[in-house]
Amino acid sequence: MTLMEQVNNDIKEAMKAKQQERLDALRMLKAEYIKNNTAAKPTDELSVTVAHAKRLSDSLEMYQAGTEAHDKILKELDVLKAYLPQAMSEAEVVALINDIKAKGAKDMGAIMKELQPQIKGRFDGKRASELVKAAV
Repeated sequence: MTLMEQVNNDIKEAMKAKQQERLDALRMLKAEYIKNNTAAKPTDELSVTVAHAKRLSDSLEMYQAGTEAHDKILKELDVLKAYLPQAMSEAEVVALINDIKAKGAKDMGAIMKELQPQIKGRFDGKRASELVKAAV
């Protein structure tokens, strides 16, 4: 089952259960999928979900903690967590970097090229870049 199908099923369940906040978050995610499907260069659904979650977490900085908008974004992020892959720890990423280096990749570009697909949506790319830079 694709992420889009799962979101559609969850929208139906949220409507039946009258869970308005969950329903709103799922509809926003579905809108992102639809916008992606009509784009000139569509990406996979996981990338869309990760990008949407990142935009939401970035927008948290705009609002003070405890405000209504801040709380709404936090609730929406909680709903999205079910559609994101399991997060990786920093130690797991360092272990991946060391494995890639052991295979013969020596420069930062080669390591990042091999590391990126393995951590996509599971670890922050900027932090991974810093870890690679420290390891090289």
